Amino acid sequence: MTAHRLLRPRWLATGGAVLLAGVLGTALLLQNGGGACAAPPTSAKHTGKATFYDLAGTVGNCNFKPPADDLYVALGRTEYSKALSCGSYIDVTGPKGKVRVKVFDSCPECTPGWLDLSRTAFKKIANPSAGVVPITYRAVPNAAPGPLSITFAKGSSQYWWAILIDNHANPIKSVRAKGSGGSWMTATHTDYNFWLIERRTGNGPFQIQMTDIYGNTATAKNIKLIPEKKQATSVRFAGGSAAVVKSAPSPTHTKTKAPVSKPKASPAPKASSPAVVLPEPTLEENIALAASAPKPHC
Repeated sequence: MTAHRLLRPRWLATGGAVLLAGVLGTALLLQNGGGACAAPPTSAKHTGKATFYDLAGTVGNCNFKPPADDLYVALGRTEYSKALSCGSYIDVTGPKGKVRVKVFDSCPECTPGWLDLSRTAFKKIANPSAGVVPITYRAVPNAAPGPLSITFAKGSSQYWWAILIDNHANPIKSVRAKGSGGSWMTATHTDYNFWLIERRTGNGPFQIQMTDIYGNTATAKNIKLIPEKKQATSVRFAGGSAAVVKSAPSPTHTKTKAPVSKPKASPAPKASSPAVVLPEPTLEENIALAASAPKPHC
């Protein structure tokens, strides 16, 4: 068995630890469409291979909890791209069919084109006894599973803070924030998927502006500085235009792993809802998305 190594074992001691499942001794050499430069998968069709794993802990390296349908994927270092891919969606087609998965975790041993799926996702494209199967896959821009949510990490204060952004669907390129009467502050993206501001920020509430890799911008207002509380908003990336919407209070409190504490492992939730598969993009849409996608950084 092969274990995924964590990007940040300092505090994510159990969060992304996983066991790679499959048939030992199976030798299946496959070509893949990856390159040597770090960048998220694009909406063009790629070829590669898929395996599956079982999550040991409550979160992956993206720090998200497993999606309710249990359909997620871990990417190798190149395509994980220092957490830039986190929260985006990929359509994967295998011998048995197609499934849509959320980028949830990293797989440091995975080479470009090697996707490590959740067991539930793998079952939708192949028989688990196969262990390793050939696939094609592509990113799904504007999958838009729901409005964005923002959660401040444990320990966040007026002197520094870190936030986890979820439900954005498209990879987020940049984040900046400002308090009442203040100036814009630029956040830094960590490889464990928190956006960090290491300076005095004030007590808020904040406007938080997010821009995805396709140039869409969304700004959430009235985000309160409350650590470990998931704040739902009405903001989403869509249609290439900016959206500015005040956040709506969330009725639930969801604890999120912070870069200053070690999480406790607990059983991961499992579900088996069917994947939602949207129509293939048109040629014109693919051309437009390819033109606006970020250039690989080597």
